[in-house]
Amino acid sequence: MNPIAVAVIVMLALSLMRINVVIALTISAIIGGLIGGLSLVDTISIFNNGLGGGASIALSYAMLGAFAVAISKSGITDLLANKIIRKAKGEEATSSEQLWVKISLISIILLAAISSQNVVPIHIAFIPILIPPLLHVMATLKMDRRAVACVMTFGLTATYMLLPIGFGGIFLQNILLKYLIENGVNATASQLPLGMAIPVFGMFLGLLTAIFFTYRKPREYKEEMILEIVPEAKSIDTKHIFVAIVGIVVALSLQLYANSIILGSLAGFIVFTLGGVIKFNETQDVFTKGVHMMAMIGFIMIAASGFAEVMKATNGIDSLVNSVVGIIGDSKGLAALFMLIVGLLVTMGIGSSFSTIPIIATIYVPLALQFGFSSLAIIALIGTAGALGDAGSPASDSTLGPTSGLNVDGQHDHIWDTVVPTFIHFNIPLIIFGWIAAMVL
Repeated sequence: MNPIAVAVIVMLALSLMRINVVIALTISAIIGGLIGGLSLVDTISIFNNGLGGGASIALSYAMLGAFAVAISKSGITDLLANKIIRKAKGEEATSSEQLWVKISLISIILLAAISSQNVVPIHIAFIPILIPPLLHVMATLKMDRRAVACVMTFGLTATYMLLPIGFGGIFLQNILLKYLIENGVNATASQLPLGMAIPVFGMFLGLLTAIFFTYRKPREYKEEMILEIVPEAKSIDTKHIFVAIVGIVVALSLQLYANSIILGSLAGFIVFTLGGVIKFNETQDVFTKGVHMMAMIGFIMIAASGFAEVMKATNGIDSLVNSVVGIIGDSKGLAALFMLIVGLLVTMGIGSSFSTIPIIATIYVPLALQFGFSSLAIIALIGTAGALGDAGSPASDSTLGPTSGLNVDGQHDHIWDTVVPTFIHFNIPLIIFGWIAAMVL
């Protein structure tokens, strides 16, 4: 039995049984380590050593949560929320008008997710700021949050897979292209978007399916639970809006300059405090609320770091790939399919699509060349195999981010409302269209 395959399956099974993801990651890491030949003591030691890798991420999200609470107190996001609610509520709002409001809201969220990968590369940092104030709007419109989760995850993942800007530039040019060339593929930067277009188109079809078919029906949410966490703004202070704009600009500028969410969020928080949006005697309460908002995502990222360290220590990735090579035989189609499936397991095991490419490219590229795949086909095959599992993984920030915004009131389950919907609507199309791209390009 391959330790990574078993550990990932155990993790998913426990998560689907609604066992806390941190517990599921810990148990599956121990099982994977033991199956991989590590002793219990060594497994625990490696797991503990790996925890530190997620500490900075956890602190970053805690600071981001405090910054998000500060922004919500300023009322700046209520400007958008209140305007949408006025259009959506009341007897004068027809069904067609409500439909356009929904489409507008989904478009705003999608554009924010896409922009967070390239135009303003802040990744998931926009979610706890933008989404909580809009939950009341979504409840008014009876929007299914599972569709919104799919919208955000699509924007976070499809963007870096297709557009060579921002995070996409890192994934496509700095990682994918680099390892393709190093392993003998005659590929160019201009070929990357062409090779990834078909797999991303599959994700786009999955997104349309989620919005207009799977989750199109109204879903009820308790508005009183939302208002306990995100109260309706009674009045909006113009001065606070100005302070909020300054705080956001300062936070964003420092984050991009120093590449640190911690520094950016801290600076923004200080601006809100000095500007009077947050009183000095309220800073403790605001920070506590922010940590509470982002605590689970932080703990999951810490546990995921330990899980990934154990998976690497078992050397199960090489044995998993090699075992697949022995099964493939002379079938080109089977080779493409198994490479994609193994990529899914590896990414869900180590939690990072950006880290998967260097691991699988060394073995996949020579194998693909041996089967006669073209350069475009290899780009699609390796790129898709690396990205598979980012959407739909319990420990991926592409799913944890949407949950952190949609579950602030406790009405959105991470596994069944984010992980399962994104896995079904994105990973399955990625395998299908990634395989098609590998066979036709």
